[in-house]
Amino acid sequence: MSEPKRIVVTGANKGIGRAIVERILAEHPEAFVFLGSRDEGRGAEARAAMVEAHGDWAERVEVLPIDVSDDGSVRAAAATVKERFAGEVRPLYGVVNNAGVGRQGHTFEDVLSVNGWGPRRVCEAFAPLVADGGRLVIVSSASGPSFVAECSERMQRFLTDPAIEWEALDALLQQTLDFDGPAAFEATGLSDGDAYGLSKAAANAVMLIEARERPRLAVSACTPGFIETDMTRPYAETAAKSPEAMGMKSPYEGAHAPLHLLFGELEASGWYYGSDAERSPLDRYRSPGDPPYAGD
Repeated sequence: MSEPKRIVVTGANKGIGRAIVERILAEHPEAFVFLGSRDEGRGAEARAAMVEAHGDWAERVEVLPIDVSDDGSVRAAAATVKERFAGEVRPLYGVVNNAGVGRQGHTFEDVLSVNGWGPRRVCEAFAPLVADGGRLVIVSSASGPSFVAECSERMQRFLTDPAIEWEALDALLQQTLDFDGPAAFEATGLSDGDAYGLSKAAANAVMLIEARERPRLAVSACTPGFIETDMTRPYAETAAKSPEAMGMKSPYEGAHAPLHLLFGELEASGWYYGSDAERSPLDRYRSPGDPPYAGD
């Protein structure tokens, strides 16, 4: 039997994260998954449902309490994994940064903290536990490149620069917390300051930073596509349409690109992929099925 591939998935008690966990367990019998959940009880409920349907998964999935918006929670989660496999220096195969929030019901700072700063917190805490050649995956969104496309040329270059430094990105995100209205964002070159788009552009920039800083790992980001989740369902309700009529796909389908970045053959680290698991640009939207991006 091959060595177990231990994987942490954040935001995994529902939606795309849960689908990622279920597909890992179903399609990769050598895998062991830490089901990351901000609410430990909801994580336990998700695990129980999985094990009830697939009894053989019981020894292959474990709940990991983790709130990606909280430094202490992320450090504690990493310490839990480290202690769980105390005899191994790098016990993990991969980490999937999936936890995310939308605009509805959250403040501007909430969205940036989870979607933008969150992946950096998780990568910083867990990357030292990932074995050489392992994977760091950031589940981003097409809203990131679409947001960048509306920014000034200077800010487009900044947010897509492979040499971008974390200190500069962090300073920009901190600066936006003090902005008052769209005019301040426009003056800085950040389009209209949409929190979700900015946070996902930041997540993609974090991917570039981590790929450069961690050459021993394969670091990638992707959009899962327009998926029916708690985050997107209100759009269908507002339009008085079904999710299918709105073009939403299932969480199972949304796991396609993340699983490719986790297990598939990758040509390079530091690339962003579309929901069809084909390379896509960071500064504009690429439709699934279009030719893969072939830029630098």
